[in-house]
Amino acid sequence: MSLRRTLRQTMTVARRDFVATVFTPIFLLFLFAPVIMGAFGAVGGLGAASVADDSAGKARVVAVLPPDQARIMTEADKRLRTAFRRDEAPPRLLTLTPAADPERQARAAFETKDYDAAGVLYGPLDRPTVLFGPLDRRTARYLGILARETLVDQRLGADVPTVRVEEVRLTRQGASRGGRNQSAFLAVFGVFFLTLFLAGQVVGTMAEERNNKVLEVLAAAVPLESVFLGKLLGMFGVAVLFVVFWGTIVGQVGGFLPPALGAAMSELTPAIGGPAFAVLFFAYFTMAYLLLGSVFLGIGAQASTMREIQMLSLPITIVQVGMFALSSAAASRPDSWIATAAELFPLSSPFAMAARAANSAAIWPHVAALAWQALWVGVFITVGARLFRRGVLQSGSGPGWLSRLRRSPA
Repeated sequence: MSLRRTLRQTMTVARRDFVATVFTPIFLLFLFAPVIMGAFGAVGGLGAASVADDSAGKARVVAVLPPDQARIMTEADKRLRTAFRRDEAPPRLLTLTPAADPERQARAAFETKDYDAAGVLYGPLDRPTVLFGPLDRRTARYLGILARETLVDQRLGADVPTVRVEEVRLTRQGASRGGRNQSAFLAVFGVFFLTLFLAGQVVGTMAEERNNKVLEVLAAAVPLESVFLGKLLGMFGVAVLFVVFWGTIVGQVGGFLPPALGAAMSELTPAIGGPAFAVLFFAYFTMAYLLLGSVFLGIGAQASTMREIQMLSLPITIVQVGMFALSSAAASRPDSWIATAAELFPLSSPFAMAARAANSAAIWPHVAALAWQALWVGVFITVGARLFRRGVLQSGSGPGWLSRLRRSPA
């Protein structure tokens, strides 16, 4: 009977917080925040892309060669460029007829305003000299390869063999190691992004209700642990609504992806399988939210002013980024000591175990990990409630330990 009553009180607090958050005009702004962020990011990206395209359009690799060798090098350049992606290809080739002093002519190419020389080749093709800028070593090596191809074509002439390649696209039946590692990193990033975007609001909610004396009224009617857990579940319900809304939209947009991009996405196959991975990803997002949210609840309950909440924002973000960095390292090195450490440490465990689901097909570690994480959720909620009871309620809603720490003499 006591357990049933506790659950009912917890769900009452959760429902109260969920309704108070969702049924407000501000929630629509929160729900469409990714669109606003994406719009600003697109504007900045378009500006950066236009600058990059303008710079790339003026860049050139220059070869100072006689006309007959320049013609052969141009053909070799066209042939070699088919091996590069568009964004990875070297700058366009420009050939110049040698003057009386080729070295001086090559150095002058870097000073001209007609184009931006990334590298300039001059001299005999069997021992050419290549001038390049501080960040253009790859361009210099490409010019060296181009010189060799030109020399081979020139010497062989009509005897250059023609190679006709039959290209056959192969679809893997299972996940490749590279695909598993990429899936693991995307899983870590997905959990990190969602918790970073959604869990931080718990701090402000707790501090606001404490400042308005609402938290003390709830604590007088309901056990404090139920208040903390109920508020955490209520805000988690808001987070789930956000994820379901945007997950549905992204799922519909996925049908319009180009075939080539769809084929590339097919390589990102988790080792545990697609359906099981989706379930585990949601479970670990839940645990990451509850773990970080319970910590933030305990800290936010100690903050009595907006200034203290702002002071907490940076440490909270640093903690989240630290967990992301640790789990990313674990994702790239499965079964290493750093992976084990990330899987055992409570705050990084959901991130690291989501990566493990992409790297390993074993099920039992996830059962143990979810139980381990649930245990720490209970520990954090209990500790946060006791700190609030001792630091705030017993002092007549006075300043929490954050305020006392800030006001204590050095």
